[in-house]
Amino acid sequence: MVALIDVLFWFSSLYILPFWLMMWFAPAHERTAALLRNEWVYLAPLAAAYTLAVLPNLVDILVLLGSDMPTPEIVVSLFDDREVILIGWLHYLAFDLFVGRWTWQRLMATNQPIYVSFPVLLFSMMVAPLGALLGLVVTKDIGTTTTSPAAD
Repeated sequence: MVALIDVLFWFSSLYILPFWLMMWFAPAHERTAALLRNEWVYLAPLAAAYTLAVLPNLVDILVLLGSDMPTPEIVVSLFDDREVILIGWLHYLAFDLFVGRWTWQRLMATNQPIYVSFPVLLFSMMVAPLGALLGLVVTKDIGTTTTSPAAD
């Protein structure tokens, strides 16, 4: 019999692919924007899968992390358990997509071409903090205005 955590792993791992593919290869398409505009479409199913996986382990995780200041040894011992590793994977998938979507929004707001957006979003999927940093760098002018202040 297949364990629930395995089903959640495969569901989540496959569920994210269309969103990433659309952000990579059709970043400015209206369907990409429509799907990523709604958190209930791109994020809620992943959050639900994570919740189903974490709830049976929540007390153990909270007790372990809440009893002492987390140390590398505590984190390593936490990830000795296969189920906790898979929960961590679900966590990564959900938040990588969340941050990737945020980065995609910034890339679209600054009209970045696909040769810029694609590698940034690929890094966002594979190594999200690096992708987010690259996204921040290439969209650093997102909040600037082109108008000058009125002269006194």
